[in-house]
Amino acid sequence: MALVKIGYRTIKTALGTPLAIWIAQILQLDNFASAGILTILCIQVTRKRSYLSAWHRFAACLIAMLYSFVFFELVGYHPLAIGLMLFFFIPTTVWLKITPGIVTSSVIILHLYGSQGITFATVFNELQLIIVGIGTALLLNVYMPSLERKLEEYQADLEDNFSVILQEIAKYLRDGNQSWSGRELTDTADLLEEAQSLAFRDVENHLLRGHNAFYHYFHMRHKQFEILERMLPLVTRLSGSYHHSNRIAAFLEELSEGVHPGNTAVIYLQEIKDLRQQFRDAPLPESREEFEERASLFHLLHEIEQYLIIKRSFKKSDV
Repeated sequence: MALVKIGYRTIKTALGTPLAIWIAQILQLDNFASAGILTILCIQVTRKRSYLSAWHRFAACLIAMLYSFVFFELVGYHPLAIGLMLFFFIPTTVWLKITPGIVTSSVIILHLYGSQGITFATVFNELQLIIVGIGTALLLNVYMPSLERKLEEYQADLEDNFSVILQEIAKYLRDGNQSWSGRELTDTADLLEEAQSLAFRDVENHLLRGHNAFYHYFHMRHKQFEILERMLPLVTRLSGSYHHSNRIAAFLEELSEGVHPGNTAVIYLQEIKDLRQQFRDAPLPESREEFEERASLFHLLHEIEQYLIIKRSFKKSDV
């Protein structure tokens, strides 16, 4: 049987839930098990989500206690009072954009309903439950595992794939080689989706950091990959016999060896400029086929230039 990978969120939930219940028992709170429920609901995968979750639930619970006092004391401790109160309470949470707190506050509402009489002691008990449950979750979520190593792995894999794609395009331009399976294209699409998702998690784990280099790096690679995908149909229309194809192929091979986080795009952009000038200086096409071939090559050159411009605009920072 395959081993199931246990994530940090699971570990935190397993540790935090009994801890919150234990603290609530020490404080001799009524309904102490509910502190564990609050902790479970507030454990999130990022610091930002954890703080937002805690705020939503805390705010919703405070409003729920206020509504409970008004409706239960005026209407009575009757099931109809719960329905009537929720009829006003839920739209309020939607208006205040704290709807994730509805489930948590429902627990508090039922506690207050079961008390059959809301007193200061009852409210103070519920406040302590909320603070213990949410506070335990926040304390555990202070630590978030570093995602840097995994992001670096995604970066290395992407760069390897980019290098292979550029090499295969060069081979096709030079000799019409069609043996490539294209596996790197699908791999790259999957890698980019996973890497961008992980990079976004990293952004949410560093609330005070103004710039996240990995997030911008994978965004840049995503835009470059779109250009590589646009280049492929252009390449397949070429016969590989035109002499400028070999020059562009040599340039792509050189480019494939320079795929890394560093910014060397300026050097390659100058080479693109030289290649474009060679196109202009070359004799005019003598046939329609040669004209179409040169037009496709010129378009391909333009796409390569856009690929490099995107890289030039990328600020390396700490990647």
